[in-house]
Amino acid sequence: MGARGTKLWVLSVEETAGPGAAPFAHTALVVGADRDLRTLGPELRRSAAIYDEVLVVVGDRTRHVLADAAGDLPPRVRWGEPGAFYQRLGFAYEGFRRYLADEQRAGRRVHVIAEPDLSSGMDAGLCADRAAAYLAYEAICNDTYALGGSAVTCVWDSRHHPRTVIDGVRATHPYELTAAGRSPSPSYLPPRRYLAGHQDRPMRPAPEQVDHDGTVGEVAALSGLRSTLSGWAAGHRFTGDAREDLVLAVVEVATNGLRHGGTPVRVRAWHHHGTLIVQCDDSGTQPIPAAAGYLRPEPSAALAGGRGLWLARQLADVVTVSSVPGRTSVRLYFPLRIMLAPPS
Repeated sequence: MGARGTKLWVLSVEETAGPGAAPFAHTALVVGADRDLRTLGPELRRSAAIYDEVLVVVGDRTRHVLADAAGDLPPRVRWGEPGAFYQRLGFAYEGFRRYLADEQRAGRRVHVIAEPDLSSGMDAGLCADRAAAYLAYEAICNDTYALGGSAVTCVWDSRHHPRTVIDGVRATHPYELTAAGRSPSPSYLPPRRYLAGHQDRPMRPAPEQVDHDGTVGEVAALSGLRSTLSGWAAGHRFTGDAREDLVLAVVEVATNGLRHGGTPVRVRAWHHHGTLIVQCDDSGTQPIPAAAGYLRPEPSAALAGGRGLWLARQLADVVTVSSVPGRTSVRLYFPLRIMLAPPS
């Protein structure tokens, strides 16, 4: 993933929904040098003049480039700490969704510039999986962030990401921003088409030697699974809420497999340095819908047991799904440093 400060988000709420509201615009700016970030300087100055608040959540390096490019800024520009906003991926995604929804309901015009830290706290060798999971959120936000005239511009640094990730950036953004202006991205795929195309790809094989390998054939067996997972997590220094979140996330996924997939559900757990990984496999013939778990369920659905994958995406850092004929696999990642970070 590279050093901190490899990706920058710009989110803005232009208008509340209604006649004449600007359409939602999700734009990518792919940069190859610090000077490319200066493209955002004029945007920051313009935003400071017309928005009620401009919240800038970036690392020190990007903050310096933006501040220099934008010049003197009024008090309505507020600088935030990235660590307070970016923890588990589901937290970050849901936090921005709620923020945009709250501001839209209040009729406030806001502009947020944020720089996710996607590598800190993640073990080497797993960052590519986290980037892929983040791109899935980038895809679905084309639906869930489309509130009134909101706009999202994401800046990805090609110096810190492989070509495959940059290709994914262009596939998840309807527009691309260049020195010549904003234009439609020829590589863009609608959210569900993008997600479906990645869901039918097989996962990297699990290691032959794992810490736990068992099956759950009925709901009554979930109690034993909870106990096993709790002891395993505690043995890897997961304590308090972090341990409980891991257990709950895995049990929710296993329960989904029992209810909607084919029994038994195989549960394997292993560790990669400071990251605990759990995979649940069922033999159901119906694949999980591509957008499952990204859309917050209605209260009635939650009471009826329809919240499992959504809750897992909130409690784990990364959740990936692979559906192939005769098997659906859900893999959950729990990096220790990220899981132990106190929620903001």
